[in-house]
Amino acid sequence: MEHTATVTQATETSIVYLAKNYIRYNAWANTTLVNWLRTKEESVLEQEVASSFPSVRKTLFHILQAQQYWLSIIRRDETPNINWEESKTLEEVFSAIVAQSEEFVAFLDSMTADQIDEKTMVVSPWFQSDFANFEYIMHVVNHGTYHRGQITTIGRNLGFTDAPMTDYNFFNIHGK
Repeated sequence: MEHTATVTQATETSIVYLAKNYIRYNAWANTTLVNWLRTKEESVLEQEVASSFPSVRKTLFHILQAQQYWLSIIRRDETPNINWEESKTLEEVFSAIVAQSEEFVAFLDSMTADQIDEKTMVVSPWFQSDFANFEYIMHVVNHGTYHRGQITTIGRNLGFTDAPMTDYNFFNIHGK
């Protein structure tokens, strides 16, 4: 029986470490991507191409809204605030996604292991779920990774060949 308790404790510790490291990775990857995009002409980043979100700016805006939504869920804010104005400048979107990513890191750093492992009920117009907070954290990062990949592909279609490496393993080796 003692062995089971040790395995459970190690798993909880690993999950907490992974959740916090993964959200740090997310902030690093978003900042790396934004710094790269700041070297590009704004008019090109606004240019529409065939994709689920038709421009780099609109894809970044979606990443920002999703992160805001999930952070508000994990914080258990009464009403998630995702009504950020789409009329913001590209630089405002850049700054907001970096700041919001860092805010997510700071909030997770303040959470206890029990809070990270605790379930949170979500009832939305699109779905209902009752998962542990670490699962929502993993979702946020996976979602961001998916869309960062789309931005890289959009950039490639716009002629960019110098996209930065933003893989999780690269972060663990070089980004920390």
